[in-house]
Amino acid sequence: MASGATMHLAVSLAPETAPSSPSDVVPDFSLLTRSVQKAEAAGLDMVLLADSAPVAGGPNRQMRFEATTLLAALATVTSKIGLIAAASMVAHQPYNLARRFASLDIISHGRAGWNASMMPDPREAANFSRPEGFSGDAFRLRAEEFVGIVQGLWKGWDADALLFDKSGGRFFDPEKMHLLDHRGEYFSVRGPLNVARSPQDTPVLVMSGLSEPDMDIAARTADVVLLDQRSIDWADDLKRRALAFGRRPEGLKVLMNVVTDGEMAAMPDMFADRLEECFRSKACDGFNIAVPLTSALDDFIGLVLPELRRRGLVRSGYSAATLRAHLGLAGEDRQ
Repeated sequence: MASGATMHLAVSLAPETAPSSPSDVVPDFSLLTRSVQKAEAAGLDMVLLADSAPVAGGPNRQMRFEATTLLAALATVTSKIGLIAAASMVAHQPYNLARRFASLDIISHGRAGWNASMMPDPREAANFSRPEGFSGDAFRLRAEEFVGIVQGLWKGWDADALLFDKSGGRFFDPEKMHLLDHRGEYFSVRGPLNVARSPQDTPVLVMSGLSEPDMDIAARTADVVLLDQRSIDWADDLKRRALAFGRRPEGLKVLMNVVTDGEMAAMPDMFADRLEECFRSKACDGFNIAVPLTSALDDFIGLVLPELRRRGLVRSGYSAATLRAHLGLAGEDRQ
């Protein structure tokens, strides 16, 4: 995956600790804004906005903003960086989630993406009329159907379907509108969306929280897959499976999750060494760096990133206007 290429870099922003005082409960949007703008000024590919995490105390602790609302706000104060929001397949129905991200993609001019976690959270299910939660197999089958519906709805209108022909009285070309008309085990969705086709063809689909049985779903549908270090050996298998599904292997990007620690500030060269070794071994296409909303982001941008650029591992700036095109993913890039 390296072979002269440059690595893709994302950052996951999360609070450093659980709230310890009443003031901590009120989210600081200005701090989030400054952090994302710093990431954009540094030329990072994308920022991942957590919503909730199944494991308390993990790198993506609960963000006290609803993620898609936060994405919409951040889209108005940035212009180049990709914005990926987590959104639950338990808390949403496929139609309203597809519509929300299609709208966000237009608002952000083609920089939006959905982080779909394949890891069920029983605590979340209890808030949405499923106190018994889901078995692993049931969640997987439901998630596979959910993702298929969302992607089908995103493609419900051809790029040139909307005519706005006042003289002829034609708002759209009916031949270029495609009803989904889905009837499955878990959902029934007619479609289409009442939102035009995305500026980047479809929003970028990021998948996380994979277990081995989820590999085919990710290989067939995902644009970006996030893997922990313990499962990074799955990267080659994912690309082989993508090829078997008729996809270009380079059309699926695999990023390894990296949790920051004191090593980054104390020994930035060694932190850069770790990333370079993994990338040059062709284990992944880049990294998702989990950073709390503290000086850790400044340390990565100010200490580690210049070293990676000095080694020719990270490109400078943005190569395209949309996230999909910048990542080199399949799909027509329309302005």
